[in-house]
Amino acid sequence: MAATSSVIMDGTEEVMNFGDEEDILERRKKVKHPFAVFFHLIFRSASIVAYLFCGWFSSSFIASFVVIVLFLSMDFWTVKNITGRLLVGLRWWNYIDESGASHWVYESRKGSSKSKVTAVESRVFWLSLVSCQIVWIVLFFGTIFTLNFEWFMVVIVGIVMNGANLYGYIRCKIGAKKSLRSVASNFLGQHILQTLKGSVSSTTETTSENVNEKPSEPKFSI
Repeated sequence: MAATSSVIMDGTEEVMNFGDEEDILERRKKVKHPFAVFFHLIFRSASIVAYLFCGWFSSSFIASFVVIVLFLSMDFWTVKNITGRLLVGLRWWNYIDESGASHWVYESRKGSSKSKVTAVESRVFWLSLVSCQIVWIVLFFGTIFTLNFEWFMVVIVGIVMNGANLYGYIRCKIGAKKSLRSVASNFLGQHILQTLKGSVSSTTETTSENVNEKPSEPKFSI
């Protein structure tokens, strides 16, 4: 009898066809939005390159400042409104209600729509966000050590604009109703609980081994 392409479990659940899981993995490895990935990287890279090498092309601080802030603004808008939604399925935004109160909203894709996010695009998105923030922080300390206070404001703008997107998307990732402090405390609590469980289980095993061991009977010689 020829094998069927799918198997029905309990009459209700249909098992994935043989080989479909490999197709899904291959699709997750591909880049679905190449233009979004390109613009996600180009503006943030251009702002850092302009900061490092703008002195080679212009001696005017104002011109360099305008160019760098322009790249940072384009990167902030692109990441917040386009690449975050396409590459990782996350979105954060703000609105003001009728009473004038400001509300921040952090959203993420749920259910079957999560499969639209590929591993490659997600890795590129998060690595670029974190690595650029680290670079701007390093440049921040560089301006302090060299007492270069003119470029201090430029670095502050880079840290704030990139850090705003990083913070917003982290909030989207961990959940809008959870705070970073609660997530860190929960992680630390779970780690401590696992450590205690491991130590208790090892102590119990040692005690049981000692109980099972019988004391050797003394031998007397006459």
